[in-house]
Amino acid sequence: MLTDRLYYHDSYLYDFDASVVEAFDSNGRPAIVLDRTAFYPTSGGQVHDLGVLTADGQQIAITEVVDDEDGRVLHFASKPLTVGTQVHGAVDAARRRDHVQQHSGQHVLSAAFIRLFNMPTVSFHMGEESCTIDLETAGTSAAQAEKAELLANEVISEDRPVGIRFVPLEEARQLGLRKLPPKQTGDLRLIDILDFDLMACGGTHVRATGQIGSILLRKIEKVKQGVRVEFVCGLRAVNTARRDYTTLTEAAALYCSHIYDVPEQVRKSLAEAKAAGKSQHKLLKELAELSAERLLSQAAGSPQVITEFFPDREAVFIKLLAQKLTAGKSSVIALLASGAGQPTLVFAQSPGQKSNMGQLMKDAMAQLGGRGGGSADMAQGGLSAGSIEMEKLKSLLHETARKL
Repeated sequence: MLTDRLYYHDSYLYDFDASVVEAFDSNGRPAIVLDRTAFYPTSGGQVHDLGVLTADGQQIAITEVVDDEDGRVLHFASKPLTVGTQVHGAVDAARRRDHVQQHSGQHVLSAAFIRLFNMPTVSFHMGEESCTIDLETAGTSAAQAEKAELLANEVISEDRPVGIRFVPLEEARQLGLRKLPPKQTGDLRLIDILDFDLMACGGTHVRATGQIGSILLRKIEKVKQGVRVEFVCGLRAVNTARRDYTTLTEAAALYCSHIYDVPEQVRKSLAEAKAAGKSQHKLLKELAELSAERLLSQAAGSPQVITEFFPDREAVFIKLLAQKLTAGKSSVIALLASGAGQPTLVFAQSPGQKSNMGQLMKDAMAQLGGRGGGSADMAQGGLSAGSIEMEKLKSLLHETARKL
């Protein structure tokens, strides 16, 4: 039995009465089909409504609504109902109003991109926090996006009527629709934004563009099928703008500057951090070189085996140190470990030695429960922070040295 879709005629209908005509279990979830419904099912990029059904004094939550292939609307409920039960449905009005604003805003924005730049929309997605349209184009500039956003908001401010009508497919072909559905039989439901956009759509929409409130573009990025534009409409745009402003205000306070100066302050901080990082790395290389000279002067034998644990150093230091120790002409094997941050081991040897550092590292990681590997001359392994006692790490270094 086909479901009478009340939302087709009134997107602001939140309450209705209906009868249960089918009830069954669908993969462990109670599913209900009503003879008529105001609940919108997920389709056309728009997500489903939520709400409740009241039957015999009990409220049953509707957790998902699905558009079945045979024309039925499936309501997934928190409890099962029986066929013939009379119910009163109540759609979550705030969620519906949000979806109405987002979907109608998408129509206006997509039409704006067509009118200004002949960039058709190939897909629409409504998320929990933002929406996206994918445009069929090789690229979109920030200036083009701003122009489309401005035109869309001008249409909203004009409060143009938005009409709904049903026409046969053949008639629709003559009306200049922005896009015809690829597979369609029977009458088409058209959403008509006066003198701006005409589109076949089964979604819920405003009665006039002013109810959209506003459209705010958030991000533009290149994707496989063209360009993706992220946007928000209505109260979402207000909430997003408020969150953005709060974030900028807090950032500006940290820099003791105006919010408009934050980008320049961030660029300045990044440049300073980059310079400081280069300076620190230079000092670390110098320290590694001095440490290598000291350790080599204290080591005896051939090859010289250097085993050292640095509890307060990080991985980058022992790797630099290993490179300094094994870069000379003498035969050196370095078994090093660091304890700061993520505990790390680095095994290295001068080129031409008989040992295999990669295999030694695999053996060590097998004992310690870490991951690592490398080549015959240099290998590195890491452990989860706090996963091992430092004394055990030092002991393993000495055990590895005895194997050489």
